[in-house]
Amino acid sequence: MKKKFSLSGMPDFNPLQIKRREYALSVIRESFEIFGFSPIQTSIVEKRENLFGSYGDDGDKLIFQILRSGDYLNKIDINLKNINCNELSSLISDKALRYDLTVPFARFVSENQSTINFPFRRYEIGSVFRADRPQKGRLRQFTQCDADIIGSKSLWLEIDLLTLVDYTLNKFGLTNTVIKISNRKILEGLFESFVSNISFSKFCIIIDKLDKIGLDKIGELLLDSGFVQKDINFIKNLFLLEGSFSDKKSYILSALTINDNLQLGFEELSFLIDNIQKLSLVQNIEIDFSLARGIDYYTGSIFEVSSLSGNIGSLLGGGRYDQLTEKFHIKDVSGVGVSFGLDRLCLTLDDAGLFPDDINNNIDCLFINFGLEEAKISQSYILQLRQFNISSELYPDSVKLNKQMNYANKRGAKFVVMIGEEEIKQNKIMLKNMLNGKQELLSFDELLKIL
Repeated sequence: MKKKFSLSGMPDFNPLQIKRREYALSVIRESFEIFGFSPIQTSIVEKRENLFGSYGDDGDKLIFQILRSGDYLNKIDINLKNINCNELSSLISDKALRYDLTVPFARFVSENQSTINFPFRRYEIGSVFRADRPQKGRLRQFTQCDADIIGSKSLWLEIDLLTLVDYTLNKFGLTNTVIKISNRKILEGLFESFVSNISFSKFCIIIDKLDKIGLDKIGELLLDSGFVQKDINFIKNLFLLEGSFSDKKSYILSALTINDNLQLGFEELSFLIDNIQKLSLVQNIEIDFSLARGIDYYTGSIFEVSSLSGNIGSLLGGGRYDQLTEKFHIKDVSGVGVSFGLDRLCLTLDDAGLFPDDINNNIDCLFINFGLEEAKISQSYILQLRQFNISSELYPDSVKLNKQMNYANKRGAKFVVMIGEEEIKQNKIMLKNMLNGKQELLSFDELLKIL
């Protein structure tokens, strides 16, 4: 068996994959900037204390921690028999790889608030890391593309982000998707109506696993968490209920007494639905109260986008967070954001055949090497072509023509240029179109017109 040297879930990308990723990134960046977002960049390494406690217990377990530098074991007194894993990690680690781009953004805001013009619209694209079990669409290192607006509680910001999502997916040609919308205040209002022995955070983590483990297993976990069967049946029926926001709201109010969180959540969601309907978005919209976004910092509107034609998980998600900057000693700074998962997005675009065909052509012209003199002349033409932004290269070795043509095919060359003794005598260039096999004897000016 061939030994694998790479770490599972930490991907490498070949030239074609990079080209496709760069195409996807160009569409996303253009969309972000059209909507008024400005780029920033944060470090991939954060203080450990910045990350822990932001994502819930399950999220904290997935943080990649970095050992302290130096001979730290000699500086601390540890009895391994009387210490658990979490306590040990806090002693031997003080740094970690970032889990997402949102918490680093909150830190960035706290450190640069004097120079930031609020509300601040920023975007960032970068790698994040999660010590998860690798599978299709779920990697340990992956790229997120985030757009956030911080410094206002206005629900118009949610409308703007949902419009951004619709605009971007439509530019990709992705219309077989659904935007699922919920509200954490409604979920918290539901949770307050039941009796259990778990926290609201744990409740969200459980129902956020619906797509992975199914509704029956969710019911079992809730039962183990102290919920009575009657309440579990209510929750399961709510998750299965089809219909409008009004239908689902009526179902909730038919069985539960309204509380402050339910009331406020219904008002916020009603505002979003009323205004989204006026925008005639391309993507399908669905109210889904099983959507929880199992990360602790969400406090209001939450949303995700899934493809209707594949089982790859959410392509993007986001929502409102009101207290995240308090971790960095800034109060009353509310934000809302959306995060596109580049890796899952590329898988979906590939499955749907939505990458432009010309991405597969890696080079415009390959010049065949027939010998030293021919190579010198070819190199002079190559320099001129590059000045016209025409990608060109010379095969480095004077080997058999078949080998060079085979390389051109694998290289994805659109054209092959052959300059031999006869072409030199006539001051001409033999151009072969690799798509249709047509060959033409041309002057350099004629070559330029074709290219």
